[in-house]
Amino acid sequence: MPKAITLWPASSVGDTFAIERSLISQGYATVAGTDEAGRGPLAGPVVAACVILPPLCEYQHFQDSKKLSAKARGELMHRLVALQAPIGVGIVSPEEIDRLNILQASLLAMRKAVEKLPALPDFLLVDGKFTVPMAVPQQALVKGDSRSASISAASIVAKVTRDAIMEQYHLEYPQYNFAQHKGYPTAEHRRIIREIGPCPIHRQSFKPVRDCLVR
Repeated sequence: MPKAITLWPASSVGDTFAIERSLISQGYATVAGTDEAGRGPLAGPVVAACVILPPLCEYQHFQDSKKLSAKARGELMHRLVALQAPIGVGIVSPEEIDRLNILQASLLAMRKAVEKLPALPDFLLVDGKFTVPMAVPQQALVKGDSRSASISAASIVAKVTRDAIMEQYHLEYPQYNFAQHKGYPTAEHRRIIREIGPCPIHRQSFKPVRDCLVR
């Protein structure tokens, strides 16, 4: 029978390291958070990260990456490196996304990220509704990137990494302006796809891209 765990102490509202602290007190020495970036774009990979925050770090600095500027995300990424926090990154290509579907590709990216850690964590906190398909004790947390600093840190790493990848693709395919919209379905991006068609990093299973392929 799985070990009973307590995830959310009664007095922890607003404390984004409370879940981790509770798990550590229950015997899980290393607690990791995992999150992904890039489920919604029409182009590029989905990228996941997994982070183990040191228990005594200033965890409150790590917030949901969507609420932070690019500059703040970059600074926090450097802070994680300075803290020597264990970090793993997993990347799943557009081709794999088309083959698997975006949900399964996101979970695969998370699994790859966990496996890139120096050692598997004792417990894994996963952003969203679904757990990662691997034999690690874990819990999915809806809106986990606002409830767990470890997940927030992972969301920052995933976002910074994916943005850097899309900026590199911009050099290869400048006509799509990936440096600006990072592959997301902005009005400009949709217009460009309609006018010149998709490029090799577009996700062919996504409707705005697929519609251009069948014309």
